[in-house]
Amino acid sequence: MDLLLAVAVLTALLAVTVGLGLLLRWVQTRPRHVDPSESIDPQRLGADALGDRATLLQFSTEFCGRCPGVHRTLADVAAQRDGVLHLDVDLTHRPDIAKHFQVLQTPTTLILDRKGVVRTRFGGTPGRDVVELELARITEETARV
Repeated sequence: MDLLLAVAVLTALLAVTVGLGLLLRWVQTRPRHVDPSESIDPQRLGADALGDRATLLQFSTEFCGRCPGVHRTLADVAAQRDGVLHLDVDLTHRPDIAKHFQVLQTPTTLILDRKGVVRTRFGGTPGRDVVELELARITEETARV
C-alpha cells in the first residue's frame, strides 16, 4: 500500500471517529424531555421532601470525576431560586435506583416539577445556562397550571 494512501485513510478514520465522538457528546448533554408517567417519592431517595417549585435531582457515584463540578453548579442554581431544591443521590451502593431510573452514566441530572414528575433529563455534564433555561420553562409551566 502506498504510504500517502495509508496516511489519507488513517486521517479519514481519525476525522470520522472524532466527529462521532463530538456528536455523541453533544447529544448526551442536550436536555431530553421525558414522558411524565410517575411521581418520584423523596423518601425513596433519602430526602424529606422535594422543592416547592422544582427539584434538581443529580445521580452521582463515588468515582465520578465530573460529579463534584456538576454538584457545585446545580447547588448554586438551586440556591439562587426560591423553591428549588438540589438533591444529590450517590448510586455507588444503590443499584436499585440506578436500574429504576435507567442511569447508564454519571452524572445524570433530572429536573422534577413541584409534583415530583420528571420533566427533563440530562446525561453527562449539563451547561449551567441550559439547566437555568429548562428550570425557568418548567417553573413557568407549572405556575400557569
